[in-house]
Amino acid sequence: MMLRTVFLTIACTAGLAGVARAQKGDDIPKSYRPPPGMCRIWLDKVPPKQQPAPTDCPTAVKNKPPNGRVIFGDDYVEKGKKPEDKELPFLKKFGEDRSKPQD
Repeated sequence: MMLRTVFLTIACTAGLAGVARAQKGDDIPKSYRPPPGMCRIWLDKVPPKQQPAPTDCPTAVKNKPPNGRVIFGDDYVEKGKKPEDKELPFLKKFGEDRSKPQD
């Protein structure tokens, strides 16, 4: 019983590691990644030039075939830039003084 549990744990860990690597999307050339705010269906074993064009994300998720995956345009961060360096728009005016209302 103990040996079976250990075997299942190792098998599940290896399976999850493979799924995480496949979802990362490092194998997709930079020029073929979708722009921010859009998505692209990426088909396995299909050359980059023959991949479907970028589309909106709900459509891509809905139409994803079994041999494909959805690549989100917002998932990529330029090398050298950290995600926490990006300032959110609604925080930009948080600390600024507001002018007095006009009477």
